[in-house]
Amino acid sequence: MQLFIGGAWSGKRRAVTERFASPHWHSAYQGHALAEWPVAAASARCLVLEGWERWIAARLAGEADDDKLRQALSRELDTLNAWEAGQGREVVLIMLEMGRGIVPLSPEKRRLRDLNGWLAQDAAARCERVWYVRHGLYRSLKSPRE
Repeated sequence: MQLFIGGAWSGKRRAVTERFASPHWHSAYQGHALAEWPVAAASARCLVLEGWERWIAARLAGEADDDKLRQALSRELDTLNAWEAGQGREVVLIMLEMGRGIVPLSPEKRRLRDLNGWLAQDAAARCERVWYVRHGLYRSLKSPRE
C-alpha cells in the first residue's frame, strides 16, 4: 500500500494520477461508503481510497469509544493490505492532514481530528511507501529501502 497525505487542495489527487496508470477511485466525496470498496476493487488494477475523514465522521455518532473506532478502522487497513498482497494489485490511500497543530473548540471536531491523525499514523505504519504532498510537490517520507 501507498499513502499520500497532505492538506486540503495540496495536490494529492494529481500526485496519484501522475504516478499510477488508470487508477480506480473509491471516494467518500462521490458518496461511496468505505465498506463498498471490495465491489469497486473487483476490476481495479490500482484502487485509490479517499475521503477518510468523511468515513470517520460517519462513524462517530455510532461509536462513542475512540479506541474501538480506531481498532475497526485499523482492521479495515489490514484487510486492504491483505487484499493487495493476495491479488497482486495496488492500494493507494489518500488522507487529509488536518489541523497542523490547531485544536478546535468543538469536542466533536477535536474527536474527528484526533481519530484522523491516529488513522494516518496507523496507515503510515502499514504502508510500504508514504508521500507528503504540499503545494503540488510531493516528497517520499517512507520507501521500501527504509
